[in-house]
Amino acid sequence: MTAYDPSNIFSKIIKGEIPSHKVYEDADVLVMMDIFPQSKGHVLIIPKAASRNLLDADPAVLARTIPQVQRVAKAAQKALNPDGIRVVQFNEAPAGQSVFHLHFHVIPVYEGVELGRHGQGKADDAELTAQAKAIAAALA
Repeated sequence: MTAYDPSNIFSKIIKGEIPSHKVYEDADVLVMMDIFPQSKGHVLIIPKAASRNLLDADPAVLARTIPQVQRVAKAAQKALNPDGIRVVQFNEAPAGQSVFHLHFHVIPVYEGVELGRHGQGKADDAELTAQAKAIAAALA
């Protein structure tokens, strides 16, 4: 497996070098809206610890991250009232990973609405801001 590259875009976002539509942040994770969402309310949970993906992640980091994934999924459910929630995590390019920093996708699913393709179609910034605020309020 290729080594972790600390210059990846998520690392830069965590360091504050690139802006994001932040939902929540603490010492362990950054939660932000996916700017190329597959669905309304598509959120990313990104551990701050450096790892390429699940395969090289420290189990202690995973132990702190997974409860946040569940918490964000519940908040998205409460804020946006989807018909279901999809949780996805990709490992390496052939599996669909496009940013090589461990992250989890929480994707609300709405009955009768087809999901968009992973990583295509940038969302409207105002919509992302509104969704981030709604999900953040549901986390509180």
